[in-house]
Amino acid sequence: MENPAEEEAVGVGFDGARAAVLVAGLRRGFASGRTRSYEWRAAQLKGIVRMIDDKEAEIMAALHDDLAKPHMESYLHEISLAKAACTFALKEMKRWMKPEKVPTSITTFPSSAEIVSEPVGVVLVISAWNYPFLLSIDPVIGAIAAGNAVALKPSEVAPATSSLFATILPKYTDNSCVKVVEGSIPETTALLEQKWDKIFYTGNGKVGRIVMTAAAKHLTPVALELGGKCPVLVDSNVNVKVATKRIAVGKWGCNNGQACVAPDYILTTKSFAPTLVDAMKKTLEKFYGKDPLESPDLSRIVNAKHFRRLTSLLDDEKVSGTIVYGGQQDEKHLKIAPTLLLDVPHDSLIMKEEIFGPLLPIITFNEVEDCLDFINSKAKPLAAYLFTKDKRLEERFVKTVSAGGMLINDTALHLANPHLPFGGVGESGIGAYHGKFSFDSFSHKKAVLSRGFGGEAPARYPPYTPQKQKILRGLINGSIIALLLAILGWPRG
Repeated sequence: MENPAEEEAVGVGFDGARAAVLVAGLRRGFASGRTRSYEWRAAQLKGIVRMIDDKEAEIMAALHDDLAKPHMESYLHEISLAKAACTFALKEMKRWMKPEKVPTSITTFPSSAEIVSEPVGVVLVISAWNYPFLLSIDPVIGAIAAGNAVALKPSEVAPATSSLFATILPKYTDNSCVKVVEGSIPETTALLEQKWDKIFYTGNGKVGRIVMTAAAKHLTPVALELGGKCPVLVDSNVNVKVATKRIAVGKWGCNNGQACVAPDYILTTKSFAPTLVDAMKKTLEKFYGKDPLESPDLSRIVNAKHFRRLTSLLDDEKVSGTIVYGGQQDEKHLKIAPTLLLDVPHDSLIMKEEIFGPLLPIITFNEVEDCLDFINSKAKPLAAYLFTKDKRLEERFVKTVSAGGMLINDTALHLANPHLPFGGVGESGIGAYHGKFSFDSFSHKKAVLSRGFGGEAPARYPPYTPQKQKILRGLINGSIIALLLAILGWPRG
């Protein structure tokens, strides 16, 4: 039976003391051992699948309340991906849980060795507001698949989805080992004061540093899924019609640019820029009409604070006169039209910080090589995109550009492949997840070496002699003769 104090901990007045009660309850649940069994893990994941099926309409309504997200986008980018992550884990989990047999060395002969995946324990997931359903439940799926007890802190910036999680997740999962904590900075701070076995945070670098600082107090490992300015290099050797459609859907079809993998800026050559800009304009008008502020297929900006942040980027005097398409704003409905800017100054605010919205600068250089140099002069992005038919350029891009992940001739789709890790590098994040990488992220890989009582090698024991040292040196260097002598027990004593 649930402890009433634990129930109260996730309600009103959540503070450090109640956070400690919540963590203690999760630790009791984990210590009972039930989260380690395949049956428990599978039951929770099946419950999440049922939750998604049963509550699809409520999930879509919450996403629309929070972001005016189109239903098609809600289904494609959140609901279907969350369900796919869960069903993939259910299909593969038994295989993931099996110990991995590994070779042994001559120095441990005779022996067997394996790597055992064990749950790290009690974990905290702090999620983001831009994909508030997917980015909350996807790490939770990984934590459960790995056998952990988990607390989920949804983003308060998406209050409808946060409230929905608090209401429905306990009805479909084991509430003693899976908890939801609502709230804002005070509640998150209270949670970060506790000792966790892992913290998984999705968001921005500023808060990521706060999470790492708090985790350092307890030497708690962290996974940070951050962002960055994701570049798109467009070569002149492309199908420009297809390229602009894929760039546009990756930018404005992903939450109106409010996505960590959305293209942040385009790089191309000066000679090709007019062709690219003209094609982008035609694509955007086809997608969102002549008055994009009226389009039902564009999400709104999440709140007034972020709306003002984005409009301030356009108000920067350094970008004056660079808008070549869009720029319309509707503050009342928190809408900003898809906006193209050509050759904004490199030191402008829009090129210094992650845009996270519907504004897309296009920067031009004389040569493609200059574009590569520009990308590599910046912080490592979460994603990097290249459009080209030139295989040599593709090879050079993959070899020389460091990014969390990359796509050739498309945007954003790499995160939908559960066989690929999704995560950042450097400023764009620490660690990776999706598919087995989620399971691994919440697992400790325990080394297990097993030996019987035979096969003694007296040479390893004192008193040490020159002869024993010779045998041990031979063993370390892989000598078959030394191995045979060791098996025969020589030298004696």
